[in-house]
Amino acid sequence: MNFTLLITVMLTALTLVAGAYVIAKLIGPRSYAKLKGEPYESGIPTRGSSWLPVSVGFYLFAILFLMFDVETVFLYPWAVVVKEFGASALLSIGFFLVVLVLGLAYAWRKGDLEWK
Repeated sequence: MNFTLLITVMLTALTLVAGAYVIAKLIGPRSYAKLKGEPYESGIPTRGSSWLPVSVGFYLFAILFLMFDVETVFLYPWAVVVKEFGASALLSIGFFLVVLVLGLAYAWRKGDLEWK
């Protein structure tokens, strides 16, 4: 197989990322003050440690939100081309929706959608 195109794309991507990083370091503002590295929120200096435990429920809720957000992103292109593909498109999106509904039912049954 000829991997010239793949290698070219990878080298281009690496060059662009490295170039953007170098340019940002060269022209970006610099501040070496100690105050710059301190935690700050809402104009009120923090007292004590800034590391607080976060409930795993927030992470589960965020993952569920992303799952259904991605579902919406996939539904739009399907709706645009559904007439062209006919029954096969309907079956594929039906399967996709069934899997998502089963995931929602599982999360609901486990109680992940309830704030405690």
